[in-house]
Amino acid sequence: MPASPRPRAGSARPTPAVPSTGRSGTRRWRGLIVVLAFLVAAGGAVAAAVQRPSAGVEVLVGERSASHPAATPSETAPAATLTPSPTPTVAPTPVPTRPQPVLALPGPVPSAGRGSFAYDNRQGEVLGRAGVLRRFRVAVENGSGEDVYAFGDAVQRALAGPGSWVDSGRLRLQRVAPGSGFDFTIYLATTITAGRLCLRGGIDIRVGGRPYTSCRVSGKVVINLDRWRTSVPHLVREGLPLDTYRLYVINHEIGHQLGYRHERCPGVGRPAPVMQQQTLRLDGCVANPWPYVEGRRYTGPPV
Repeated sequence: MPASPRPRAGSARPTPAVPSTGRSGTRRWRGLIVVLAFLVAAGGAVAAAVQRPSAGVEVLVGERSASHPAATPSETAPAATLTPSPTPTVAPTPVPTRPQPVLALPGPVPSAGRGSFAYDNRQGEVLGRAGVLRRFRVAVENGSGEDVYAFGDAVQRALAGPGSWVDSGRLRLQRVAPGSGFDFTIYLATTITAGRLCLRGGIDIRVGGRPYTSCRVSGKVVINLDRWRTSVPHLVREGLPLDTYRLYVINHEIGHQLGYRHERCPGVGRPAPVMQQQTLRLDGCVANPWPYVEGRRYTGPPV
């Protein structure tokens, strides 16, 4: 058999023979095509993700466009829990308590003074609307420890009312200074001096051997310093303020100066007439410092 001829130099290399593709070959080619298609698709997605512009950051921090809808609640970070500030505790405003009335002044009361008097030198206003004018002076015993101007103010309050003697409309009263004409003098005197002044005018104010009450004698209204400072035990027990007792004792003794006599309690539980001897007893009445009650002269049965 003759030898095959050799290829000439520079001629094309022969194309290799393609193997037969039978059924098994066909399946292998289809598998390669599926793998290549998957790799091409995945590569495109990766490229798209890598090449997407940075505008996505703007979408996160700015307003979302229609193509980037707002995230659902499950996609957002949980909201921070705010702890409410504690309500400040406001201390309750204390309710002011009403001061207890003074029923009697503490401390010893001088039994005797010098026997001389200091006078209130202030001219007072006329008290009352109409009627006869009665002028009076105010004096405090030296050595009693009391201020004459304070006593003068207390007398003025008692006689000004409302409820005092000038409410009758037929009487006016005025405090005058020394040197002016006057009708009577209102004295605040220690126990010993008060006893002497009253006894000289024919009035014995002793109870248990000691000058106890106050009095009125011709031209003199004498207020006992013991009563002025300490009131009396039965009124203190009933809680009567000392200022109320002072109103009473001045109006009671001025009533005597005006010509009124003692009266009795008109009935249990009713106000005591100002001319009742409330310093000694109430007899079932309620203490009352005024001669006029609700604009009318208030009286009790005569003694």
